[in-house]
Amino acid sequence: MGTTLEPIALPDWAWERAEMRQALRKRDIGVVFRYVQQYGGASQARIATAAGMTQARVNEIINGRREVSKLDVYERIADGLHMPDDARHLLGLAAGREKRSGGAAFDLAAFPEVVRVYATQHSAAQEIQQQAREAQELDVLAVRGLGLIGLNDSLLRACLPREQRGKGLRVRVALLDPDSPALTRRAAEIGESAESLAGGVRLAEARLRELAETCDIAVWRYRMLPTWRLIRTDSTLFVGAFDAGWEGHESATYKVMETPHGPLFRGFRRMFDAVIDSARRSV
Repeated sequence: MGTTLEPIALPDWAWERAEMRQALRKRDIGVVFRYVQQYGGASQARIATAAGMTQARVNEIINGRREVSKLDVYERIADGLHMPDDARHLLGLAAGREKRSGGAAFDLAAFPEVVRVYATQHSAAQEIQQQAREAQELDVLAVRGLGLIGLNDSLLRACLPREQRGKGLRVRVALLDPDSPALTRRAAEIGESAESLAGGVRLAEARLRELAETCDIAVWRYRMLPTWRLIRTDSTLFVGAFDAGWEGHESATYKVMETPHGPLFRGFRRMFDAVIDSARRSV
């Protein structure tokens, strides 16, 4: 344990732990201080010196008898604890004036791929539709795809330029194989019968087949357990996740932009192409 004048420097992994990030989002400084003690070995006196407070005030915050509410105090705490930019952003603060040592992982400006996060797919619907109407390429990775592109009132179907006979737009859709063990497992995860889920996939295929004469569209069946829900419109991706606890449209949706050096857009696009390569074309 260092002296009260020794700077506090938590290991990088400490700021990345889920419980620390949750405390930062909630602006629960008492919990943040406790983790600084746990992960950084800092005493209340060291925290007080770093944050420009008295030790008594730090003790009150840690024990829940006082809360932090002023922006300038948050700034002082963030500066004193040498928070990396991603931690500052979770706390609702701008990036720090000084660059943190520890490599490019903390320089968020170097990886500006994730430009927006929506609570659900519905929250992103308007922007997804706008992007789809202007796109030259549209890729969709889903389970059954009815809500995305299979029905007349689905998210993307109205965006397809049918009156122009699909001129200039290439559409690729990957759906879960209705005859695969993965579909049976996914149906159990969401509390639906395998017959119902498989019927939804086949209905989506039939409705997409109707577009074949008016749009450059192709549909594939993949057999792996679904993990990611993707919508790519040219150089923009909208990404959600499938899990046992929710369906894809209920997931937070990340807007990911293609950048010269960022790995996320390229990685997800490569994954989609790999899914297509190992799938069976049905339309």
